[in-house]
Amino acid sequence: MTQLLPIAVQARPHAVLPPRPVPMRVSLAFVEHRVNVWLRFGQPVRETVLDRWRRVATFMPSAVCCRVKWIGNDYGTALWQLMVLQAPMPFDGAQRIAGVAPGARILLRADGEPQVKAVLAAIDAIEALGIDPAAVAVTYWRTVGNRLGARQPLPDYTSERHAAHLARGVLR
Repeated sequence: MTQLLPIAVQARPHAVLPPRPVPMRVSLAFVEHRVNVWLRFGQPVRETVLDRWRRVATFMPSAVCCRVKWIGNDYGTALWQLMVLQAPMPFDGAQRIAGVAPGARILLRADGEPQVKAVLAAIDAIEALGIDPAAVAVTYWRTVGNRLGARQPLPDYTSERHAAHLARGVLR
């Protein structure tokens, strides 16, 4: 004969804890005339120096940064790459990227010297307006990536567009 426990003593399901935010770690490196991986913009919460050539920048979830990678060899430039990345929130999807742990949302990817220089010029124009590129609307970076892929002129980011982005953030 089985004995039933009183209702107050019966096992209850465990409470579900909210997920802990996992910071995004971006590896950076510099070896003269060979490798240069640096941040064009973004505000890391911590930067760890590993040795003379390597360091790691840590970003909290939803932070935006721009990583530029240049690799050269004895014959000149072998790779130009620029990525605007957003650190994922818990349970968000993220792409796996070499040198970025645990991954990131790729908002913009530019490959090759002409594309990278075009995006760097757009970033310079945004900074000329007095706007931090990390605070720019995520949709703008995606639009720039789509325009690069379609070989169309890049859209300008204006003060009015930024004000609309900030106003939308207030309404959330």
